[in-house]
Amino acid sequence: MRQPDEVTTFAHWAPAFLGDAQLENVRTEYEVLQLLRRCTGHFGFSHFLLTRLPDGDRRRFSERLVISNWPAELVRGYDELGLYHTSRLVAEVAQTNRPVIGDRALLAPKEPGPANEAAVAIADRHGLAVSLAFLLHATAGEPFAMVFSGKEPLRRPDDLPQLYFAAVQLFACLEQTFVRHPVVKDRLSGREIECLRWAAAGKSSDEIAIILGISAYTVSSYFKSAAKKLGAVNRMQAIASAMRMKLI
Repeated sequence: MRQPDEVTTFAHWAPAFLGDAQLENVRTEYEVLQLLRRCTGHFGFSHFLLTRLPDGDRRRFSERLVISNWPAELVRGYDELGLYHTSRLVAEVAQTNRPVIGDRALLAPKEPGPANEAAVAIADRHGLAVSLAFLLHATAGEPFAMVFSGKEPLRRPDDLPQLYFAAVQLFACLEQTFVRHPVVKDRLSGREIECLRWAAAGKSSDEIAIILGISAYTVSSYFKSAAKKLGAVNRMQAIASAMRMKLI
């Protein structure tokens, strides 16, 4: 019988395209972000995202988003349309454990109309012609959707199982960063928390500047310092981290 320290863990079976990455040693969201970028490019996609599925609330798409390489303009566009809860993505992914393959309308509502056309137009502008989504569950059972999008579908027959296997592993790595609850090296200031809270509510830097009575440049500085303290690479990731830590 093998000894416990000889047991090969799931994370040891890293896909070849991840190179020398040791998944069991991944500790931060930034590391997972880089591996997801590598994974996305390997399979010919350009965009990826991981989002919590709706749980009865009507929170904005950006507030459900956990990690992605979507440009802020794209996220804002979907937020302004307010279609996430009624999208085909939510409706179809929540009902099956099988991969969901969709076209540029995957994040649009199922019913035709102006809202559907607007969502499709946003997808067209950003090259989201094809999307592939997986339903994933956290250890505690919370449902998530991991979505890969781009201009072309998967190229090889064995790409689908390989991508799914990689997605499960990378999600497991990311979940570990959730439960570790890293300690913020420097406590967030009141202004930093205010900026993050208003940004989570959908306000732009200019709007936050008016609300707080400070300059947009100062707002940007607060975001940069908050992101650094939270170990985040951008504003969106800082907001997500602060929400998970219940700082906002």
